[in-house]
Amino acid sequence: METWQKILQASITRPAQITPRFGIDPVPLDAVTAQYPMRITPYYQSLIREVNDPIWRQAVPDALELRDSVCFTDPLDEENQSPVPNLVHRYPDRVLFLVCAECAMYCRFCTRKRKVGGESMVVNGDTIAQGLDYIRTHPEIRDVILSGGDPLLLADEKLDGILTALRAIPHVEIIRIGSRVPVVLPQRVTIGLIRVLRKHHPLYLNTHFNHPDEITATAAKACARLADAGIPLGNQTVLLRGVNDDPAVMKRLMQKLLAIRVRPYYLYQADMVQGTDHFRTSVAEGLEIVRALRGHTSGLGVPAYVIDAPGGGGKIPLLPDYLQQLGDDEVLLKNYRGELYSYRNVPPAAAAEAERQVANSDGK
Repeated sequence: METWQKILQASITRPAQITPRFGIDPVPLDAVTAQYPMRITPYYQSLIREVNDPIWRQAVPDALELRDSVCFTDPLDEENQSPVPNLVHRYPDRVLFLVCAECAMYCRFCTRKRKVGGESMVVNGDTIAQGLDYIRTHPEIRDVILSGGDPLLLADEKLDGILTALRAIPHVEIIRIGSRVPVVLPQRVTIGLIRVLRKHHPLYLNTHFNHPDEITATAAKACARLADAGIPLGNQTVLLRGVNDDPAVMKRLMQKLLAIRVRPYYLYQADMVQGTDHFRTSVAEGLEIVRALRGHTSGLGVPAYVIDAPGGGGKIPLLPDYLQQLGDDEVLLKNYRGELYSYRNVPPAAAAEAERQVANSDGK
């Protein structure tokens, strides 16, 4: 059986390796890959059915990437929230720790399009040591998210070393890994990798399926190995024009995720990343998709729809207008069918009195 390393080495890295098969001139796309690197694994390339299908759009460079005059290079202001290289400390109790500079595939909509896979992103023993030292000296940090690049592209021994170092820090309670490997290189989820990961619980993994066609038998097997090792799996989907901006497609994606034991976690409004404006949809379209999920499929299959606020403001949830009116005596609600219902509210004074009575009874 071919190893995952050999599969990765056989990846497509130039437009000329794929576009002529579909009748497209690769030359105009060379300028795109000169600025934004290209890598498509043979496995993911095999999922492409035709030009501009949802798999193609995520993987193959597009001349529109160089015509974006709307978006920003670092829309989430990660660089200004990095006290040490490759570590973002945005929220009080958690950090994003970038431990790998490469991905198995360079998604055309990537939030770190500005640097992942390029010379400007340097991850080495020194940057990892600085990140670990920062975490050790900040006891408020209880949750560490490993990202990159893709942490699962690290050798088993190197990943084990980072996880062991984090587990030795008393105030680190939770470790999360963000990885698209189960989607684009599921062969990487080996027995050896599982042996490493299961040593470091509580460990969570968030992956990144964007379309139902990505959920294959091979991807399902990789997810099953992770889930069987006791690793809770979540999914972070990005709302992408021409990929999943359709309520029926999104519902099917969420249902198929649950069937392979992956819990939908976030649905992201696409970040304003330079070179990705052609992927962005309106917020109204996103809210309509949430309406098409809520009540029409299991609540387990309804992710939180969020905008990661430009400028580093963090994730802000968006909801359709289910709450119609909030009064002291009555709450007016609209369900998923658009029907109105009244809920009798607890007036603020009554709530305060109830709290006082509970406090008094606890003190007896």
